[in-house]
Amino acid sequence: MRYLLGIDLGAGSLKAMVINTTGHRLGEGSSPITTHIPQPGFAEQHPAEWREALGMAVKQALAAAGIPAAQIAGIGVSAGAHIPVLMDPAEKIIRPAIMWSDQRSLVEAQALHAQAGEMITQTSLNRINPTWTLAMLAWLQKHEPANIACTAKLFLAKDYLRYCLTGTWETDFSDAVGALMADDATNNWSPEICALIGWNMDTLPPIKPATAIVSGVTAEAAALTGLVPGTPVICGSNDTSVEFFGVGGITPGVGAVKLATAGVLFLATHGKSVHPPVSCYPHVIDGLYYTATGTNSCASAHRWLRDTMFITGGFAEMDDLAATIAPGSGGLLFHPYLQGERAPYWDPQLRADFIGLTISHSRAHFARALYEGIAFSIRDVLQAAQALGLHYGAIRLMGGGAKSPTWRQIIADVTGLEVEVMENTDASFGAALLAGVGVGIFATPEDAVANCVRRVASCTPDPAANTLYTKQFAIYKDAQSALAPISHRLGGV
Repeated sequence: MRYLLGIDLGAGSLKAMVINTTGHRLGEGSSPITTHIPQPGFAEQHPAEWREALGMAVKQALAAAGIPAAQIAGIGVSAGAHIPVLMDPAEKIIRPAIMWSDQRSLVEAQALHAQAGEMITQTSLNRINPTWTLAMLAWLQKHEPANIACTAKLFLAKDYLRYCLTGTWETDFSDAVGALMADDATNNWSPEICALIGWNMDTLPPIKPATAIVSGVTAEAAALTGLVPGTPVICGSNDTSVEFFGVGGITPGVGAVKLATAGVLFLATHGKSVHPPVSCYPHVIDGLYYTATGTNSCASAHRWLRDTMFITGGFAEMDDLAATIAPGSGGLLFHPYLQGERAPYWDPQLRADFIGLTISHSRAHFARALYEGIAFSIRDVLQAAQALGLHYGAIRLMGGGAKSPTWRQIIADVTGLEVEVMENTDASFGAALLAGVGVGIFATPEDAVANCVRRVASCTPDPAANTLYTKQFAIYKDAQSALAPISHRLGGV
């Protein structure tokens, strides 16, 4: 018997999943990851914690699967895009990793856009903002020049995680684009973009195919994880690439929504589709690309409300109570800008709010209003993408939020789109599938999807609920516009 292991580093936890060659989950493991907020607008994680979590999660997954580690045929790794890890010549981590949600580099991003915005977009497919590694590195050069001076190697998050397994240094092209330092014409790093910030290109990793076997598990990594030394490890890709692949997003026109730490809207396209500020990435399948646009707070807002109001009952109580409330939450609206907002506003100073509160509202109303507010936020980015000429049919749900029947139906009713639920939606599943392609268990990515990806449920929009939500969405938009200047004033207090 042969099995596959997928590993994904998310914003809140590291997950590992063992699957068989028909895509059935045999065992999972996870370990929490801490995001540090040293000051407003900042978000950092410690790579040393990633390494510890890697060991714990993989051991849990192997134990849950009940299989000998020697039967793992291949390992795939993924993590959030954009996240830089700096290493010195002695292979020591220089500083914490700056997360994709970090907004500290706004000034640097604006300056680079004014200097060479068109060239950056044409070369690396995307418009610069604080989410991208290029802006983060510009900030570090300005504020931490000593750290930059001693940087020997730049890793992206999934590449550092794989380094913990193999000791090797490489990346894939989609993650290079995610750094906003790549050239789509050459499928390599861009000297022109690197020159904008004076970045030493010797610190950038070689670029390899996402399915390429880069090395095997080292003896040190085997002791950490319980894996067998020499087990093949592929290059892998960022979490959005493998997640979208893992739900069968391999045909132009197929869309998806990720309900995870952030809320992300995807669309597969034939050839590149450059529509800033919607992001564009190379797909794991040659010739395909996908667009992605998203909000900052989705599952993170879900978790915040749980920790604030539902400590005892947790997510299950939230879901049960939300289902008891009629669409519209009795006029209670939620804007989920707990960490500022990306699309469609790109405003790090926006603040979250509940508005329309009356004495008749209960915790159940707050739970449903949160689900609806995040769905409105997704509709906001959906309409912005549609206005740029992108067309969506049915959408497939990904991430932890896809497990909630109530939330799934709200997404369908708010967007007016058919929502499909796949059997496996986690990035670790997509990473495992990609490993199967790399080690030859599947002949092609399409073969992996045909054998392993299955739809288990769907939600059709309710016309009456959609009509109500369309009216409420107009209020949501008006309130956002009216409250944005107040958010800016509060930020200055």
